[in-house]
Amino acid sequence: MKEKLDIIKEEGLSRIEKINSLEEIQDLRRELLGKKSSLAEVLKTLGSLAEDLRKEVGIQATNIKKVFEEKLGEKEEQIISLKSVVDEYFDCSLPGKCVNKGALHPITEMCNDLNEAFLSLGFEVYSEDDISSEKYAFDNLNFAPDHPARQSMDTFWLMGTEEKSGCERLCLRPHLTGGSVRYLLKHGAPARFVYPGRVYRNETTDARHERAFFQYEALIVDKDISFSSGMVMIQAIFEKVFGRKVNVRMREGFFPFTEPGYEIDMECLVCQGKGCKVCNHNGWIEVMPGGVIHPNVLRSANLDPEVWTGFYINIGLDRLVMMRYGIDDIRLFHSADLRFLSQFK
Repeated sequence: MKEKLDIIKEEGLSRIEKINSLEEIQDLRRELLGKKSSLAEVLKTLGSLAEDLRKEVGIQATNIKKVFEEKLGEKEEQIISLKSVVDEYFDCSLPGKCVNKGALHPITEMCNDLNEAFLSLGFEVYSEDDISSEKYAFDNLNFAPDHPARQSMDTFWLMGTEEKSGCERLCLRPHLTGGSVRYLLKHGAPARFVYPGRVYRNETTDARHERAFFQYEALIVDKDISFSSGMVMIQAIFEKVFGRKVNVRMREGFFPFTEPGYEIDMECLVCQGKGCKVCNHNGWIEVMPGGVIHPNVLRSANLDPEVWTGFYINIGLDRLVMMRYGIDDIRLFHSADLRFLSQFK
């Protein structure tokens, strides 16, 4: 049996030395090490040998197997190193192929532009987690206990926390405004900061509404802030984003976290104010609520409303991008349709 193994080893090494291609290596590897190889047949007979001889033959066969594997590996590396990278003539004077490069999503681009604009005005960029709680999403923002926004028909509550309250009742954040109290509790006042992010609402989707969309909130807190300074900030941001003056109007609006509150509209740039499905055929589109921060919100942030005041704006980022590019359906942004997204390279 030992003599037979010596012959298998000698013949195998001789055949490995004569190999000239990777295909031959694969074929020979099956012949030398496969289930039907001569070496495998020897190993199948070990059980019929005497115990002493069985051990010697087993060790010898294992060593031969290792030698075959090493030599085949070395031969493979040798062939690969000698193989030409280009097997046929290549004309290096031919023009190259255009590489299909990716690009930022238009909402990301808009967010970056807004960050740049606010940073130039001395603001800080702030972020928080997508999961919030009833305390920060509603309680701290002066929402009444029976406010409809607290219901599951509007807010996505996390399973297992529906029956809890305050910090223990968790939800996907329905708006970014809760982040204002988090920031003020940590950093205090005066403060000026923006906080972009995605928010989640349980609502029917259409050309102007999505269940998951992006907002961009800004807040100034100081001892003396005039309403006109907030309006100047809004105009400056629009001019930065669109590169020209944009017609803006403010309407009275109610939000639990502001007093007074305003609906801030801009002229629809999709139809240039003539009326379309994006602006509901009235020539104007609501892009942000805003207003003076409510005293109860300041108290939640441990600030004295007799000393401090503030001004909110909450930009609907998706709608602003619709205005920039003349897009008439908000759902296209989240469709992952490369035909649509490739337009913004």
